[in-house]
Amino acid sequence: MYPFQYYTPTRVVFGNGTESQVGQLVKAQKCKKVLLHYGSGSVIRSGLLARVKASLDAEGIAYVELGGVVPNPRLSLVYKGIDLCRQAGVDFILAVGGGSVIDSSKAIGYGLTNEGDVWDFYDHCRVPTACMPVGVILTLSAAGSEMSNSSVITKDEGGIKRGCNSDYARPVFAIMDPELTLTLPDYQTACGCTDILMHTMERYFVSGGTMQLTDSLAETLMRTVMVNAKILHDDPQNLDARAEIMWAGSVSHNGLTGCGNCGGDWSSHGLEHEIGGLFDVAHGAGLAAVWGSWARYVMDNCLPRFVQFAVNVMGISPDGDPHTVALKGIEAMEAFFTSIGMPISIPQLGIQPTHAQLEHMAHGCAVAGGGKKGSARVLFEPDMLAIYEAAMAR
Repeated sequence: MYPFQYYTPTRVVFGNGTESQVGQLVKAQKCKKVLLHYGSGSVIRSGLLARVKASLDAEGIAYVELGGVVPNPRLSLVYKGIDLCRQAGVDFILAVGGGSVIDSSKAIGYGLTNEGDVWDFYDHCRVPTACMPVGVILTLSAAGSEMSNSSVITKDEGGIKRGCNSDYARPVFAIMDPELTLTLPDYQTACGCTDILMHTMERYFVSGGTMQLTDSLAETLMRTVMVNAKILHDDPQNLDARAEIMWAGSVSHNGLTGCGNCGGDWSSHGLEHEIGGLFDVAHGAGLAAVWGSWARYVMDNCLPRFVQFAVNVMGISPDGDPHTVALKGIEAMEAFFTSIGMPISIPQLGIQPTHAQLEHMAHGCAVAGGGKKGSARVLFEPDMLAIYEAAMAR
């Protein structure tokens, strides 16, 4: 067991129709002007944005708007948001959307409350010392950014995708209405479920001490996500399954499933960030595409954890030699990804990186990790390249 601090200041308002409370929740922050930050057409077409504005208007809350957030949110829009907020006197940011919108909002919040270039925090040249308060209306169960300390931004020039983690950026409230996710395309739902799984799996596959309670919570969460992901694959309108997935997304990335361990592995995320930055693929799909190759590469260095995962999460019989049991667990997870329409190789993402691009991504992953990354097995640049090559060959 490792010492830990668990900090979750976000007020969660969960349930159908809870977005109607946004005006009251924002008013409680005693702010003067709000940035209403969102993506493209879905929040407009669904009528959600109009309902949010009506709730803010009813409480007499002034706001300015900035839409246009895209998956793998761009630094250029963050800069635009910082300038807009400074000109308008914004002192609170309301993110209406999924992880990309929330991450963009956090980046804008960093830029407004710290000197210098906000990209420095993502390039790990400096650490933020504050963040403008952020509130969330969640429309996509995936990233967990509504309760987490993390934010991931892509720099337009070079497609460099990097993350910044700071408790200053944890949202002050998160409104979670499962009904808002009913119109999501099946592929986006599956990507979200994969991202949720991976946030706990990154914390689960570690070398060193863990805690029985934390393991049990993590294993239950993973089983719950897989069961409900399959339900949604067959019945996308199942509201109970939507609710299970939405809450799992928050719990998976608010720190709870990593309490008492070394902090997690995060190699699969690092590997995917390079793919996502260069090729703009969906994050969850990119994670699924590299996970199996990563797992096979590191398995023997973390064999007891992979055996525990195979038995307790994937339902594999413990009989047999540990290596075989662990491998069956990896194969079962890949079979699950396939069953919900996720890729299990890089070519299945619809891209064909050259070997030079694989080398470029391996180098970027190593640089982003300070030269190395991982806990199940510490990876260096040659290891990262080998995993990319294996994921290309599957």
